[in-house]
Amino acid sequence: MYMPGSNQRALDKARELPVDVVIMDLEDAVAPDAKEAARMNVVAAIAAGGYGQREIVVRINGYGSPWWKDDLVAVATSGADAMLAPKINGADLLSKLGDLLAINGAPDGMRLWTMAETPTAILKINSIASADSRLEVIVMGTSDLAKELRIPPDPERIGLLPALTASILAARAHGLDILDGVFGDLTDDDGFTRSCEQGRKLGFDGKTLIHPRQIETANHVFGVSAADVAYATEVINAWEAAAAQGKGIVVVNGRMIENLHAAEARRVLTLHAAMNENQTKE
Repeated sequence: MYMPGSNQRALDKARELPVDVVIMDLEDAVAPDAKEAARMNVVAAIAAGGYGQREIVVRINGYGSPWWKDDLVAVATSGADAMLAPKINGADLLSKLGDLLAINGAPDGMRLWTMAETPTAILKINSIASADSRLEVIVMGTSDLAKELRIPPDPERIGLLPALTASILAARAHGLDILDGVFGDLTDDDGFTRSCEQGRKLGFDGKTLIHPRQIETANHVFGVSAADVAYATEVINAWEAAAAQGKGIVVVNGRMIENLHAAEARRVLTLHAAMNENQTKE
């Protein structure tokens, strides 16, 4: 969930929202004359805590802007879990930002996230995905990307599909998570649902959001249902029983199950356990 760094009420409200990540935004959601105040708000909000198990990520302003350096310095020692870098058009810039985090006192555990939001970034996404050891997540900037590609509004996102799939391939090749872009029409609930479902089918790990009303649908689509848990458990039990008999294949509900299916079932159960743990600790 993106939260404007200039909006103190939004930063406070984020402590109660059922989201996995709070992205405190210093870039697009903040007017130029509010940049410095937003930076101070964000640093103070992180210091105050109260966000439970939610990951705290700060999106800084783009490299070369009047604010990026002060943003990076402030974020490095803020206690945030990660810094989200916008307008990354090459591996060298992302690597430089990773180095600057270390130089400015960022702990080893602080992660780096990157936006994929320009045609150049998409063309270089494979090298960007392997640019820095801190890099953990790619975030699609579909609004900016659609603008630069001159793609008209389209709920099916046909024009964006090559960029989306290229980014997902790069993320998976380098062991990164990847989040789908925002859906800007808050009046189109059906369109938002279809966007989430499409993102899930493409292979995204989650959806970035701009309003609390979008949370329930996103959690439903990208979450782990009781049916998912039941099927994953059935697959693992059947696979382990077959393996104990020296078999490499087993059939569950008419579907052939191999080791790769068992591995995916374990991932589903691990994700479900993590979600339950986070809810318990809230």
